[in-house]
Amino acid sequence: MAKRILGIVGSYRRNGTIDSLVTEVLSAAQKQGAVTEKIYLLDKHIEFCTNCRICTQKPGTERGLCAHRDDMAEILDRYNMSDGIVIGAPVNCFNLNALTRRFMERLVCFTYWPWGQPGYKLRKKAAGKKAVLITSSAMPAIMGRIFTGAPRALRVIAEVMGAKPVALLFAGLSAQKQKAVLPDKMLRRAREAGRKLAA
Repeated sequence: MAKRILGIVGSYRRNGTIDSLVTEVLSAAQKQGAVTEKIYLLDKHIEFCTNCRICTQKPGTERGLCAHRDDMAEILDRYNMSDGIVIGAPVNCFNLNALTRRFMERLVCFTYWPWGQPGYKLRKKAAGKKAVLITSSAMPAIMGRIFTGAPRALRVIAEVMGAKPVALLFAGLSAQKQKAVLPDKMLRRAREAGRKLAA
C-alpha cells in the first residue's frame, strides 16, 4: 500500500526556498510510489491558541478537541491519515516565523495536561510516522543551526505530533537572491530525505 506523505509549508513566500525544498522532498517521495499532498499554512484560517487548555483536559491517546472552529482540525485530520510529514518554515528573528509558531502552539491538543498537573504529557509517543524538517535563514547554515531556535522548534513539532525526524535540512544564505536558487547538494539531500519518507 502506498505511503501517504503530507507537506506543510509555513513560509509566507510561494516558490521560495522553503516551498521549493518541501516540493523537492515530496517529488522524491512520489517517485518512490508515495501519495503526497501539500498544505500552505498561509491559505488556512488558524486562530491563535488562547491557552484555555480545554483540549488538554480529557485523558486518552486521541488529540483533544479545540474550542476554535477553524481549519486546524482539517489539517490535523489529514496528518492523522498520513504515514509521514514534511514541515518547512523559515527563520525570522532567530526562530521559526510567526505563521508556523501559531500552528505550533495549537499542537497542545496532542498533550494531556489537566489543571493541577505541573506539566504536560504527550498523548502518544512516536506512532511510526516519519518527519522531514526544513528551515532556512539569511546566515550560513552552520551558524543558523547554532544561533537560531528553529531546528529545536521543528523537532518539538514533530515530537508532539508523534513523528520521528529522519532528516533536517537547513538552507543557509537564503537571502542572497530574490528568487530561490538551491545548490545541487541541497537538492540531493532533499531527494534523499523524500526517499527515506517513502521507504
